[in-house]
Amino acid sequence: MTRKEETPMLTRTLGALFVLVSFAAVAQDLPRTQFKVIGLNSPTVAHTVDEAPFWRETLPKASKGAITADITPLDQMGIDDKTMLRLLRLGVMDFAGMDISKMAGDDPRFEGCDLAGITLDPDKARAGCDAYRAVIDRQMQKNWNAKLLAFGGNPPQVFWCRGVIGGLSDFKGKKVRVFNNTMRDFLSGVGATAVSMAFAEVVPALNSGVVDCAVTGSLSGNTAGWPEVAKSLYPMSLGWSINVMAVNLATWNRLDKRVQSFMLDQVKAYEDKMWATLKKATSEADNCNTGKQPCTMGKPAKVTIVPVKPAEAETHKKLVEGAVLAGWAKRCGGECAAEWNNTVGKALNLRAPAP
Repeated sequence: MTRKEETPMLTRTLGALFVLVSFAAVAQDLPRTQFKVIGLNSPTVAHTVDEAPFWRETLPKASKGAITADITPLDQMGIDDKTMLRLLRLGVMDFAGMDISKMAGDDPRFEGCDLAGITLDPDKARAGCDAYRAVIDRQMQKNWNAKLLAFGGNPPQVFWCRGVIGGLSDFKGKKVRVFNNTMRDFLSGVGATAVSMAFAEVVPALNSGVVDCAVTGSLSGNTAGWPEVAKSLYPMSLGWSINVMAVNLATWNRLDKRVQSFMLDQVKAYEDKMWATLKKATSEADNCNTGKQPCTMGKPAKVTIVPVKPAEAETHKKLVEGAVLAGWAKRCGGECAAEWNNTVGKALNLRAPAP
């Protein structure tokens, strides 16, 4: 090898070593920081595949042990989902993982990018939430002493039923578990009775007949044991159970600037991973629920999947454009609906009517 050939190779080698050394130096220079985190429901894929490993493995490894966290899922803490944002505001935890639509009782904007059925594929769901990111962050900082860091989601929110459902018309008169107001709007359009219920309470409720059907993710229900009490699944989507990672604003403002920068970089990669997981989980859900392969993220089960007929898909579209958007706009108000039309609505080519 000539000296001319050696020089560029040496330069590249030294450059690579410099990057590695620089990364190590930055990681080692981070002040030791311990966070308290309350996370998503423990059986969900979003928690097991992404959230728990992020706090327990990714951050400590990337920071060379400087950043550590104690994370407990909210169901293991016995916390009602709807109170998570209030607890975060009080500083009960430093970071929280939560289903944003469950906070809509405090501010209707929080369900704005996950209104029942407004998107039917993960890329559009992400596009809608990206368009609304500044609005959600503004409301969190203004009223809830919190800062939005990331959006994620779960597989499509579908109907799990005790018996075998024939189709959309069969829901009339039935009691159906939901977990946000926009799902109530949808169900009112098909004549069903919406019942609010925590995720952990659904299996006994389905088993005993307290509810006839329940809405959750096509794979979230699988991993939580719902096939043991549900005979059929009707895959009409009512959203993505969009979750967020948020941090107490006082905690965030106290952090060393180097820690803030480190966390923002890590959270960006975490957000990308959550959406990739959602896509994979969505693609595997039907396999897992019908005992087929590949099923790497769930449990093989035997549930009857009742196809959505073309006429029912058209009814779904009309309910979304009618009852769902109108109901939400009425709760949120004219100014809020106008802002939604210029953000989420613009991204998805939808329009909320003036209340």
